[in-house]
Amino acid sequence: MKKDVKIANTPLKIYLFFAGMLLVTAFFSSFIGRMDVGPATVLETFVKLPALLVSLFYGKHEQLTNDEMVLLLIRFPRILLALVVGCGLSVSGAVYQGLFRNPLVSPDILGVAAGCTFGAALGLLLPGSDFTIVRLCSFVAGLIAVGLALAMAKAINSSRALVLVLTGIVSGSLFHSFFMILKTVADPYGQLPAIVFWVMGSLSGASWLDTLQLCPVIFIGYIIFHLFRFRLNVLSLGDPQAKALGVNPNGLRLFLIVVSSFMIAVCVASCGQIAWVGLVIPHIVRTILGPNHRMLIPCSAMLGATFLLIADGIARSALSSELPLGVVTSLVGAPIFAWLLYKNRNRGWT
Repeated sequence: MKKDVKIANTPLKIYLFFAGMLLVTAFFSSFIGRMDVGPATVLETFVKLPALLVSLFYGKHEQLTNDEMVLLLIRFPRILLALVVGCGLSVSGAVYQGLFRNPLVSPDILGVAAGCTFGAALGLLLPGSDFTIVRLCSFVAGLIAVGLALAMAKAINSSRALVLVLTGIVSGSLFHSFFMILKTVADPYGQLPAIVFWVMGSLSGASWLDTLQLCPVIFIGYIIFHLFRFRLNVLSLGDPQAKALGVNPNGLRLFLIVVSSFMIAVCVASCGQIAWVGLVIPHIVRTILGPNHRMLIPCSAMLGATFLLIADGIARSALSSELPLGVVTSLVGAPIFAWLLYKNRNRGWT
């Protein structure tokens, strides 16, 4: 009986550990930056956050101190955006790896990242475009890229995981070619630097409006994945086993691909390409806790948010000028993934 109680309490302890690590990282991220803001000021501002947001909404900036302005307008929205994007990318990566039964699958396997990149570049080249138009073009192009991959798979009359991966490679390659054409015709002194900087990813443009628009999409997507976590376990066994257990593998795979692609498109459209988060974070959690999606999905969400917060802190404090976030995640994520490959060398990965 005592052993059963211990087993039942284990997931709760793991969740509390990951949640505690996330909260500590978010707290320290609040006073990392060019302007020194002490921990006491961060806590005081967080306690008064509702009243301060009301003052900010009604334009009463004179009632706010300089520290409160920095926290409210720059750091808190940026931290929230990092939490949301990190959660969305890592959870989508975990779901993709379960759907395709392949540990090397990343969230951009169906071409959504390539489509978003092309759309953003197109938006930056449009005359009179602003950041909203760039994000809209990126989001729409990402969904079109995924739709093209799914349409090709349907034309082949197959929804097998391998066929979807291959059509995703075709779609991603096409949109990457379109993107290279746009880079070729872009103004090398004005438009091209903006395109290159956007591709490398950044959270520097975070605002309350943009972040709060992103939150419902990621939240709804996470809830869907959480509800289907047990079916994901069944689907990971293979299509014949899933059918024997009463699960429609083709329909479930298509539905979860659409939800995942929607989340990824929104994340990439908001802050550019941020590499390795969706690939490395699920691997870390899977190495520690195993492949059960019951714990893999929530723990990947919390660890992904923590990882992106740490990477963003490095990006804005390592040098005198801010580093692109995608560069930092690649520099950190690639060695971690190499270590995971070595650690799991006897598990059939290589």
